Amino acid sequence: HLVESGGGLVQAGGSLRLSCAASGRTFDTYHIAWFRQTPGKEREFVATIDRGGGIFLIDAAVKGRFSISRDNAKNTVYLQMNSLKPEDTAIYYCAASFTHTTDSSRPSIWGRGTQVTVSS
Repeated sequence: HLVESGGGLVQAGGSLRLSCAASGRTFDTYHIAWFRQTPGKEREFVATIDRGGGIFLIDAAVKGRFSISRDNAKNTVYLQMNSLKPEDTAIYYCAASFTHTTDSSRPSIWGRGTQVTVSS
């Protein structure tokens, strides 16, 4: 399964690094994506990285501020978030999929999420 960590309360302009830790020996067979969700809204794509860590996609809303990376030796994917804005406030989820996707309906394994709150 997947466990997110690193969320918290930060002022606008600040940074956070989220981690998505996985158990099991097959971590490097999955593409990993980050999504976020706010109350009353659908889960939206943030970033995704392929199995080997060489190919990634970042949503336009966070491009230039967020980056994604992975360490397969540690079974962990990271989401580095810089220059945070109040509109980045959401629950952030990581998800594993056999396809490299930005579609939240495709991943088969989800973490429980970590809350990120950005104050103005």
